[in-house]
Amino acid sequence: MARTSGIASSADRRAFRILWFGQFAAVAGLTVVVPLLPFYLAGFGLPDGEVAWWTGVSLAAPAVAQLVTAPLWGMVGDRYGHKAMVVRAHAGLALAVGLMALADTPAEFLTCRLLQGACGGVVGATATYASTVVAPHRRGRALGSLFGATGAGSLLGPLAGSLLADRFGFGALFGGVAGLLFVAAVLALALLPRRTAVRPEATAEVERPALRDVLCRILGDPRSRALILAGLLGQAAVFALVVVFAPQVEHITGSVSSATVWVGALQAATWAASLAGGPWWGIRNDRKGAPASFAIAATCCAVAVALQGLPTSPELLVPLRIVQGFCFAALAQSVLHVVCHVVPEQARGTALGTANGLLDVGQICGPLLGALAVGLLPPSATFAAIGSLLIAAAGLATLGARRRQAHHRPRAAYAVAALSEVKQ
Repeated sequence: MARTSGIASSADRRAFRILWFGQFAAVAGLTVVVPLLPFYLAGFGLPDGEVAWWTGVSLAAPAVAQLVTAPLWGMVGDRYGHKAMVVRAHAGLALAVGLMALADTPAEFLTCRLLQGACGGVVGATATYASTVVAPHRRGRALGSLFGATGAGSLLGPLAGSLLADRFGFGALFGGVAGLLFVAAVLALALLPRRTAVRPEATAEVERPALRDVLCRILGDPRSRALILAGLLGQAAVFALVVVFAPQVEHITGSVSSATVWVGALQAATWAASLAGGPWWGIRNDRKGAPASFAIAATCCAVAVALQGLPTSPELLVPLRIVQGFCFAALAQSVLHVVCHVVPEQARGTALGTANGLLDVGQICGPLLGALAVGLLPPSATFAAIGSLLIAAAGLATLGARRRQAHHRPRAAYAVAALSEVKQ
């Protein structure tokens, strides 16, 4: 892991392992229930016509809160250190998931999901901290390795959910996840070195860009703007797919119990492929550029998603989900990779928090689009429509790739230009 990520010292390698475990725990805990969310919400006694809408709203809720809080947490991290943000993210998520175990109505569960978005944000916090312990030319490898933690967590989570939900119930699962996240928070508090956005050798006093200046920078740069918009569409497509996928598997298998097992297994196959794809795409981003990687990955992902409305047996979904998972691993990390290069270092937490907040717009819109599509379109057309969102994302990333050479400057020059523009 250290070689892959370009981390030199033993303390930094230990810090990266802690970050990896924390991100794994967070993602595994959340994906225990997300693929089975339609079945979980149906357990509250909702009418069949309301399950899809409650699923969409519950999926979107964390992103609504995080859209507001992620940039603010990033600013706090830039000022007071990124270790505190890693601890806060895990502890906040542990609290929210623990309260989910006590929810008795869909409205109470929705409130917990809003709290999750407001207090969580593990991916953004770990990515910001990790960017301070790697050399700039190996940043893609580090982000790719962290996405490997996302893949590993998403591989274990659906398997655990599908195997344990019927046996122990969702309340017990939520309680166990909260305990695991609390352990991750304690490990981060005890073992992570304290780091700020500016490296120790940068002793000169620098002005911290305001949120408005950071937002103008990441949206003013052509590559960054193109990748953020592309990432937003990619997020919308993936979260729309969550709403429609479980009902499609239930339709194919003919029973909820069989569908529960198959959804968990297919999600596991998807994220096993992501576990392999994350580091691979990270290395490619360092060598070939993130916009080009995003465009290729989104195109392949679009084809795999569009075809998922056609199979008549769950076995035929396996290869499509593997392709989807491997290619999806490129999307979010490519966006963050570009954003890291267009802001001065002392504003990186604010920038990554803002970028994650903008990507969360896709998480807000995607589930609602998925719920709308379920009511208006047949299954094959629904999956094709979701695939078209990924094709559009690939087109935006291609525009960013074409502008790469024209707007490419060495990292040091980027930082100098950024500081001078902000001060003006």
